[in-house]
Amino acid sequence: MNTRHLIIQSIFASALSVAALTATAADHMAPGKGAAMAPTSSQATPTAASAAGGASAAVMADGVIRKIDKDNKKVTIKHGEIANLQMPGMTMVFQVRNAALLDKIQVGDKVKFHAEKQEGAIVVTDVQTAP
Repeated sequence: MNTRHLIIQSIFASALSVAALTATAADHMAPGKGAAMAPTSSQATPTAASAAGGASAAVMADGVIRKIDKDNKKVTIKHGEIANLQMPGMTMVFQVRNAALLDKIQVGDKVKFHAEKQEGAIVVTDVQTAP
């Protein structure tokens, strides 16, 4: 290898290192990554487990049920912000591990629900009809 080639390689490796460090620092400084954020009113509804002294307080998001697919254990929810996932409001399909949750809701219901990332998928772990 000639000197010019080694210099270009060195510059490229340095640039990659700086980019990786910048991305890592930005990820650690992002809201919800270690820095406590005050929840908004739609985010601050704890589940019954946390109200009863559960170990972790699950934050509930607001939504409206658009579709229920019991055969595939999926539910489509038009939802507001999901704070614990740093996800803005949208309509999306969620997986449900516990199919019994789908028996508690109907299309058109206004709900409060908790979703979390499990094994690479976003899964609804609790759902309650909203008043």
